[in-house]
Amino acid sequence: MPIRPTADTVETPAHQRLYDYSPIVERPPLRWPGGARVACYLALNIEHYRVDRPATSIFPDTARLVPDPLNYGWRDYGPRVGFWRVLESLDRHGVRASVMLNSEAGERYPAIVRAGVERDWAWVAHGRNNSTFQADLAIDEERRYLTEVVADIERTTGRRPRGWLGPALTESFHTPALLAELGLSYVLDWTNDDQPYPLRVPGMLGVPYSVELNDITLFVGGHASGPDFVRVVKDQLARLHAESATSGRVLPLALHPFVIGQAFRARYLDEVLAHLAGHPDVWLTTSDEIAAHYAAQADPAPAPTPVERA
Repeated sequence: MPIRPTADTVETPAHQRLYDYSPIVERPPLRWPGGARVACYLALNIEHYRVDRPATSIFPDTARLVPDPLNYGWRDYGPRVGFWRVLESLDRHGVRASVMLNSEAGERYPAIVRAGVERDWAWVAHGRNNSTFQADLAIDEERRYLTEVVADIERTTGRRPRGWLGPALTESFHTPALLAELGLSYVLDWTNDDQPYPLRVPGMLGVPYSVELNDITLFVGGHASGPDFVRVVKDQLARLHAESATSGRVLPLALHPFVIGQAFRARYLDEVLAHLAGHPDVWLTTSDEIAAHYAAQADPAPAPTPVERA
C-alpha cells in the first residue's frame, strides 16, 4: 500500500526513522553458505553523466565549464574503453558483478547490458543518471522518479532490480518505503556496517557498501598507487576474516570503469581479483545473494516507522 502522510502521524526523532542502533558484538551469529566467513561482492558502477552538468572530476578547475572536455571525457572513458578491460579481468577470474546501473546508462550503453545479461550479473538500480542527486523531492515526485527508474532498468536488462544505490548515495527519509512499494528489498546507501541489517521498513535491509574501499576515494581522492590498492584490499580481507571467526562479515569492493579501467591499473585489479577468488573462506557473490541469504536467517523485521507529517 502506498505510504501517505496523515494528520495523526506520530513524530519520530530523525535519527530513529530509518534503522536502530545495533552494536555488531551483540548480534546473533551470521553464517554464510558453505562455511564461508566473508561474503564479498564487486560493485561495478555503470553510470551516465550529463555533458552539461558538473560531476565527479579529476581536475576541479574546469568542472564548471559547459562543456568540460577534460572531466567529461575522463568519465566517458569508462563505457567506451575501461569497462571492456575490467570485463576481461572479471571473466578471467570467474567473478560476477553487481552492477550499480543508472537507468540512462542502460539505455545508452546496450553493449554493456548485453555483456552483463550474458554473464547473469545482478542489477542494482542506481538512479536515472549520476549528475542528478536524489534529494529534496516531494514524496509523490520521488515515487514517480523511482517507479520510472526501476521500470526502465527492468525493461533494458530483462530483470527487475532487487536493490538500490542512490546517485552519490543520496536518499530521502521516504526512499526505503517507496522502494519497498516497488518490490525492492535492500539499499546500499548507508555505509555504516560490515553486516546486513534490517531497516525500520518491513522487508527492507541495509547491505554494506563502501566509500573507502572504492576506487574513486582511493585513486582520485587519496592518490593511491596500484600496489596501494592491492595492499588495502588484502588488509581489509585479512581483518574481516579474523573478526569473522564467530560471525560472518561482508566485503564490498566499489569500482568505476573510468578509474579502475585505466590501462596502467589493469594488473592490480587482476591481483585483487585473484586474491579474492582464491581465498578458501570467501563467498564471492552478488549483493542480491547476500541480501537474500541474510533475509532468510534474520530476525523478524522491526516495526515500521511512521511517515513524518507533510
